[in-house]
Amino acid sequence: MSKYAGEEVLVVPRSLLEETGIFEGIRTDGIESVIGRLLDPANHFFMDRAEAEDDPSHKQIIPYCVIRCGTRVLNYTRGKAGGEARLHALRSVGVGGHINPVDTGGGRTGPEAYQAAVERELEEELVFEVPHTNRIIALLNDDSNPVGRVHLGVVHLIEIEDDAVHSNEDALADLNFTELAELNGPMFERLETWSRHCVRHLA
Repeated sequence: MSKYAGEEVLVVPRSLLEETGIFEGIRTDGIESVIGRLLDPANHFFMDRAEAEDDPSHKQIIPYCVIRCGTRVLNYTRGKAGGEARLHALRSVGVGGHINPVDTGGGRTGPEAYQAAVERELEEELVFEVPHTNRIIALLNDDSNPVGRVHLGVVHLIEIEDDAVHSNEDALADLNFTELAELNGPMFERLETWSRHCVRHLA
């Protein structure tokens, strides 16, 4: 039985991304319009995750939240409890996950369901003891590897004034706040691909 048995995830046709201008890496220009199209209920639907993971004709929408405290960025090692085996043991600066049907509860659709997914993922994975801001700063596409070919990241920058943030699940191991310059230097090769793109962009 697939480890994704029964899980459904939100996807958009790759053709929609191509219509809005396919790109590689980080995109910051005109993203409000693109995100509006991606989150339009007429343009997305839920697909069986096991099928979606092997179907590059669709992109799974993933909120990818980067938490910054001054000049330091939260990072962690992806543990075996995480859902994506292909990323285990790599360092990551992104917290988030798939959008599931549970996020449409209460009749939520489109951007409202997406925002519910973001909040659910953050609550599942982290404990914030301080207030935080949350804004979308970029889209992230990386077709250079099998994981990237079936996912599209929506990069959120979450800013806090104090690093009182703790891991809430085993998938986020060895949680640290590290200077951005170090992440973009000595630690760079240890980062997963999406995190490399985000660190380069923020640096």
